[in-house]
Amino acid sequence: MENINLKINGLDVSAPAGSTILEAAHLAGIKIPTLCFLKEINEIGACRMCVVEVKGARNLVAACVHPINEGMEVYTNTPRLIKSRKKTLQLLLSNHDKKCLSCVRSGNCELQQLCREYGVDDENFFEGKVNHYELDTSAAHMVRDNNKCILCRRCVAVCEKVQGIGVIGTNNRGFSTMIGSAFEMGLGETSCVSCGQCIAVCPTGALYEKDYTQKILDAIADPDKYVVVQTAPSVRAGLGEEFGYPMGTDVEGKM
Repeated sequence: MENINLKINGLDVSAPAGSTILEAAHLAGIKIPTLCFLKEINEIGACRMCVVEVKGARNLVAACVHPINEGMEVYTNTPRLIKSRKKTLQLLLSNHDKKCLSCVRSGNCELQQLCREYGVDDENFFEGKVNHYELDTSAAHMVRDNNKCILCRRCVAVCEKVQGIGVIGTNNRGFSTMIGSAFEMGLGETSCVSCGQCIAVCPTGALYEKDYTQKILDAIADPDKYVVVQTAPSVRAGLGEEFGYPMGTDVEGKM
């Protein structure tokens, strides 16, 4: 395959034809922040965190969808870009439930990590309108908290393209846009198969598993009960990562 030559931050970079700026940067070991991007699943340029400067372009461009060209010159960390990304994070926080200390994703939240990296807190736009949503607890396996949703649409993409179910999508328009099911049904009322793929790709605490830990501990401690544990097929691979195994390791028979 033909390679395209370009410059990123003054460095000579070569990447296969058809690559995006983000892919070319990754090949060169150059980090560009993202929130909505999922390789080959959700490449929509929605979050605007991956914007970069391209010499000759009038506006900032989204690196995850912008193709590279021969001789292109790209800059990924200029003062203009830092200012743009900080503003994006501030606007996301302005309509976000910022109860980070009690959030299940605290310390493992992509939004939190980027805010820390760019020095962003919740002091901007604090007097603006904020949406409030009721928790969706209708599903047996998970909770949906749209108060922490940043509309990245990663959950929508994985539900439709990976799992092939497509029970969630964007409802309403503008500032009222939210992720939900048709006719605003709870997940428990849809054909959701409880796979948990949407939870795995959510960058914040908008989707999380229901916690039955105490119920299980009580059952284990009950001398009159026999406790049997079974995991879903997808967990047999994902669980290993939590214990330091290489990504995708099948831990069946090792638990």
